[in-house]
Amino acid sequence: MSHHYPAHIWHNGEIKPWAEATTHVMSHALHYGSSVFEGIRSYATPDGQRIFRLTDHLKRLYTSAKIYDMVIPYTLDELAMACRHVIAANKLEKAYLRPLAFRGLGGFGLSADCPTEVSIAAWHMGPYLGAGTLESGIDACVSSWQRMAPNTIPAGAKAGGNYLSGQLIAREARRLGFGEGIAMASTGLLSEGAGENLFLVFEGALHTTPVSAALLNGITRNSIITLARKNGIEVVERDIPREYLYLCDELFMCGTAAEITPIRSVDGKPVGEGKPGPVTAKIQALFFGLFDGRTADEWGWLEQC
Repeated sequence: MSHHYPAHIWHNGEIKPWAEATTHVMSHALHYGSSVFEGIRSYATPDGQRIFRLTDHLKRLYTSAKIYDMVIPYTLDELAMACRHVIAANKLEKAYLRPLAFRGLGGFGLSADCPTEVSIAAWHMGPYLGAGTLESGIDACVSSWQRMAPNTIPAGAKAGGNYLSGQLIAREARRLGFGEGIAMASTGLLSEGAGENLFLVFEGALHTTPVSAALLNGITRNSIITLARKNGIEVVERDIPREYLYLCDELFMCGTAAEITPIRSVDGKPVGEGKPGPVTAKIQALFFGLFDGRTADEWGWLEQC
């Protein structure tokens, strides 16, 4: 995103200039990580701009807030309309949306009842892991940092504090010269990427780690499972040991930001033939086909902008 910030942002009920969307340095969220957020993409389609699974993303925002007893002072419909307004205000033809709800200024104790502030930003984002990565794939490494243990910090909430873990994993990977990091759960079994879910391919079938593996139940992950099963590709959710990253035929990571990014090597070991494989290409075609008309949207995922 660098410093080419958008002109407008939605904050606490209104569109305002980007520079005016401020909060106090004593806001609860800055000190204690009490924020929940979403990442949502809109795409240019033959029928005009559409927001991908807007309602499902916003539903998850409310479930994340529920886990932390955070009251969002807007309805889902109000936030959905705000998403549309901020895209229009910035005249974006396709966008990455970032709704954020957080405890603002109001008290200094951990359990303080602070007002919930809500903002929604929108900007243009290309491929998250860099130009060309969707086509050529990335080189990943297994991180020395593990994900949170069960019943400590809930991975099922998309909360700001969870991304302290993601930062450690991602920054270590970059420092070592890799495109992204992959994390183990506290069990020593596979979890997910720094900010992406994982799919391994064995003999034409997709294998992915379960939500009990300290991972976010990703909406892109769910979309891929749905598309794969609809098109006769078997999907298995199971515990996966680390070494199967080295033994699978193909490997890719997915997320709203990363979309579907192939992984061509892990820890310096080539995955399969060391380049993106046919099942990954098929899944990419099905997914991106939603936006150019090749794949029928049978689930109402492409929502009016």
